[in-house]
Amino acid sequence: MKRFPLSKTLSAVVLAAAAIVLSACGFTPLYGPQSVTKGLSAIEVVAPPGRAGYLLREKLDDAFGRDVGLPPSHRLTYTVSEQRYPRGVRVDNVANRYELSLTANWALIDVKTGKPVRTGATTAAVTYDSADQPYASIAAQEDSQERAATELARRIQLELATWLAGKA
Repeated sequence: MKRFPLSKTLSAVVLAAAAIVLSACGFTPLYGPQSVTKGLSAIEVVAPPGRAGYLLREKLDDAFGRDVGLPPSHRLTYTVSEQRYPRGVRVDNVANRYELSLTANWALIDVKTGKPVRTGATTAAVTYDSADQPYASIAAQEDSQERAATELARRIQLELATWLAGKA
């Protein structure tokens, strides 16, 4: 006879009870059967000039799954500010680790009315090492911009998806 440990049996019972409770209270996942994906794919992203603005637009288009065949229902405009803070200092008082903070102040504009329907400010911060070699230091800084833009796009996507789900 095979015996099941009490912890496995108890965890299975708790998971089953949680599923029943969540389905009874009307919980639906954000990307479930009535998903917000169609709403996100109809958002046109307008990027400000500069590398960080371009990277963020690229990441937002990917995150939204932009369908260029659909006419846009909303337009997302934003500005990007970038700050770099030294976080690690060597014995000779030279910074060797930095924190890069990207902040996007954005507005979601209804294309039909031209009025903002949602605004926000979203921030993402990443750290990177600064090497003594100039090329390696530049490559590390550019990589940190890309990672920060990816995180920023993910946060904006989540905020807009939550808003669209509540609107439906």
